[in-house]
Amino acid sequence: MHHARDWDELTTVFDFFEGRTLVRPDVSRAEAELIAAELFGVSGEARELGSNQDRNFKIDSPGPQGVISVLLKFDNSAFSEQEIRAQHQVLQRLAERGMKVPVPVASRTGDTVCAWTTEDGRELRVRMLTFIEGASLVDQGYLSRAVIERLGALSGTVVHELAGHRDEALERTLQWDLRNATRVIERLLPDVADPLRRGRLEAVGSAASARLELVADRLTVQAIHGDLTDDNVIGTRDAAGRIVPDGIIDFGDLAYGWRVAELAVTVASILHHRSDEPLAVFDAVRAFDRIVPLSDEEIGALWPLVVLRGAVLVVSGEHQVRLEASNEYALERMEHEWTVFEAAAGIDWDEAEAAIRAALGREPKHPLGAGPFHPMLPALHSAGHRIIDLSVTSPLLHEGRWRQPDAEEQLARAALAEAPAAVFAYGQHRLTRSDRPAAAEPATFALVTEVFLRQEAVLEAPFDGVLRAVGGGVELAGDAGVVRIEGDVAVDETALADCGVTVAKGQGFGTLAPVDGLARATISWARADGIRVQAFVVPSRAAAWAHLTGDPAELLGIDRVAGFDPVAEHERRERVFSSAQERYYERPPQIERGWREWLVDTDGRAYLDMVNNVSGVGHGHPRLAEAVNRQLLTLNTNSRFLYRSLADFTERLLEHSPDPSLDTVLLVNSGTEAVDLAMRLAQLHTGRRDIMAMREAYHGWSMAADAVSTSAYDNPNALLNRPDWVHVTDVANTYRGKYRGADAGERYLEDFRAQLAELDASGVQLGGFICESILGNAGGVLLPEGYLDAVYREIRARGGVCIADEVQVGYGRLGDHFWGVQQQGVVPDVIAIAKAMGNAYPLGAVITRREIAESLAREGHFFSSAGGSPASAMAGLAVLDVMRDEGLQQNASEVGAYLIGEVERLARHQPMIGAVHGMGLYVGIELVRDRDTLEPAKEETARICERLLELGVIMQATSERQNVLKVKPPLCLDRESVDHFVAMLDRVLTEGW
Repeated sequence: MHHARDWDELTTVFDFFEGRTLVRPDVSRAEAELIAAELFGVSGEARELGSNQDRNFKIDSPGPQGVISVLLKFDNSAFSEQEIRAQHQVLQRLAERGMKVPVPVASRTGDTVCAWTTEDGRELRVRMLTFIEGASLVDQGYLSRAVIERLGALSGTVVHELAGHRDEALERTLQWDLRNATRVIERLLPDVADPLRRGRLEAVGSAASARLELVADRLTVQAIHGDLTDDNVIGTRDAAGRIVPDGIIDFGDLAYGWRVAELAVTVASILHHRSDEPLAVFDAVRAFDRIVPLSDEEIGALWPLVVLRGAVLVVSGEHQVRLEASNEYALERMEHEWTVFEAAAGIDWDEAEAAIRAALGREPKHPLGAGPFHPMLPALHSAGHRIIDLSVTSPLLHEGRWRQPDAEEQLARAALAEAPAAVFAYGQHRLTRSDRPAAAEPATFALVTEVFLRQEAVLEAPFDGVLRAVGGGVELAGDAGVVRIEGDVAVDETALADCGVTVAKGQGFGTLAPVDGLARATISWARADGIRVQAFVVPSRAAAWAHLTGDPAELLGIDRVAGFDPVAEHERRERVFSSAQERYYERPPQIERGWREWLVDTDGRAYLDMVNNVSGVGHGHPRLAEAVNRQLLTLNTNSRFLYRSLADFTERLLEHSPDPSLDTVLLVNSGTEAVDLAMRLAQLHTGRRDIMAMREAYHGWSMAADAVSTSAYDNPNALLNRPDWVHVTDVANTYRGKYRGADAGERYLEDFRAQLAELDASGVQLGGFICESILGNAGGVLLPEGYLDAVYREIRARGGVCIADEVQVGYGRLGDHFWGVQQQGVVPDVIAIAKAMGNAYPLGAVITRREIAESLAREGHFFSSAGGSPASAMAGLAVLDVMRDEGLQQNASEVGAYLIGEVERLARHQPMIGAVHGMGLYVGIELVRDRDTLEPAKEETARICERLLELGVIMQATSERQNVLKVKPPLCLDRESVDHFVAMLDRVLTEGW
């Protein structure tokens, strides 16, 4: 390996460090303030910042233009003045090219590097730099993919801007130069106190060095920052509240080095934040490569360098603590550095390199052998076979069959009852390998092909190679790669010498022999010898392993199975949808299956659905599917015809009416249509056009429903463009509204009555009042006790109609009440309902008194195409049956109370949780930056939702301030799912925002 200087010189430097020089200069805060004033004319209070080898003080100096901050730096005397001046040249170069870096400040004498002698004779080298304001990333527990990408781009930009920069002073000998990593580890390894850690560092470090030696002499050398890490990158917050890295500090390790080492150092620092998801760092690698394309040699060197960087950090930290036990900065970083090393060392070398190549769109390192191949199992062709679909969309896995532990066994045996052979395909994300929602991905991606046969079958070599016995089977290695067959394989092991036996293409080498009427074989195909293929990997590692393996279908001579391409699906959606069409998440998963309170993406990962109140009885319910399917096979028309299911459903629905007076149903397609029709009924019945609505409500997207939708979340200009017939009253939010406290309800009512008096005085006659029974879009906020009762009395006293929008909050969701109005103890004149009625099947309704419903007759006939169709009516009946038979309203009460209690307990140590609103399974978790001022944590809430997705939870924000987590899951939610949600929320809030 090439080294910056002779190792004897580096050893001498180490000895010098150990003697005295690595210990930081001894400077007090008072001395720093004095020196800044005397040398640079800067006065102000000094605050020391952490450093391993220098002394750094931030000084805030007041001036006519406000406070100006600078960095006063006392350099370790191990480094020469020429090295310091070389840093200054680079800082000026980068600043001139538009990068946000500190620049040198000239002293009173005009120089940027000064000397100072203390009263006790200590010689100090001093310089001042502009202070780059911003937040450091090092204390951010979690870094988003966007931030990781930005770090990679910064790293690449520095390398790009310094390419071609020459300065002899940068020919430095540093322990941080990864060209010296191997010997630094060897030299400092004895300082590692823990023998287990010491042994692991030695073994992994040696393996990394050996891998690096293969390409080291072909790696590009240039000037690099050398320490472009989360510690030395700072940023400002963007509109979403994320810290966006845009500034680079601390050029103390500036030197010549491998340019790919710059990226390795950056990647290693990211691992501290994503140690449980190490492949997330490849967003940084992609960003770097777009600016500085990596060569094949650099791709091969990158992961060994990341591992060596982690090892150097560990041994250097242990060494520094031994020298300076009081260095709190070094002490605090020791576990941090071990985390980096372990995260990097936990990935196999071949996999890491393959993952990098896949992330960059490069071809696999090892091409597979060219065919044609001889069919390895001729029986599949002569007798026939069936390929079993185990993907997320497989109809074989409906009704939760994928959750059965023996699902694959059952499917194989069922297929063999109709065909002589069955095949489970390579490259499929198997739903049968999925599990409940969890923080980590399940291993669903199959790297093997599995074959099942009823009768004995001969195995024949697909290509020329060497056959050898392996545990549980045989392995054939040749120019085309390495094929391993395990399972019920019979082979004459006496014919297999230690070095194996040569077999020719088409030659028989064994058989598959049935056991209990079934022969099984698991077949893998590695691209090169030495690659050990596991049967399944998590989806995030699938691309890497596709670079290391081949599809055995090609060797078997059978059809390959194509998988989903979520990127292509997303692009299809973007091509045909309007930008106004809302979708969840920056990088949405492709959801193709649902079951109970879970949603499953094409990778086979299950997510806990905490927002889908449309699916009240849960996803994929077999009784609902069967009822609708049966009806569609029989008849589906419109409600102008006479058929039994229409009356059956409306009678059942009226059994849940909050009062016998509400005795008439009009069926529609959706919640928007229900609200629109409800207001039309009020206007027709009263002969009046004007409607009063509550601020911060959402009622739908038709022209009429949108007119009374005043939520700024859905429409930022909601209060500016209301038609003149809509009158908006203040939202009665006792947590953060105009009035709070015990008398808030009465004060809101006083304002309401005053508003009515103004309308009366101006001659406005209200036709109706519409309000959500619980403030859904505000985050499940309960109205003050007695509020609706008083409001309804006032409206009715003026001849108006009272409309309850129960689209979101009704239908058993509140647990103790079927309807939201029951929580307020009132009976409306009209109820609008949809969503849960059909469990996402198009079905909505208006429930009202007959005399109000008959008002429609004055304008002609009423009709809604899908509303009340036979299939919709059967869907509605099935939903009510399931709710009754599975006790879902009771479950909403019990599990909802448990959920609220768990979140309230969480709030005791998570101050961002300002309040828990709602009841049953309509809950709002309001997030604030300060519980006293109630400043909304809007940006944090958006990022929390994105992070929860990564941890297996579907969650979205609501309210005008977008700072409330809206919790409205399917009513079948169980306690285990609640525990997962609360644990993940706790984790995210703890990670730091």
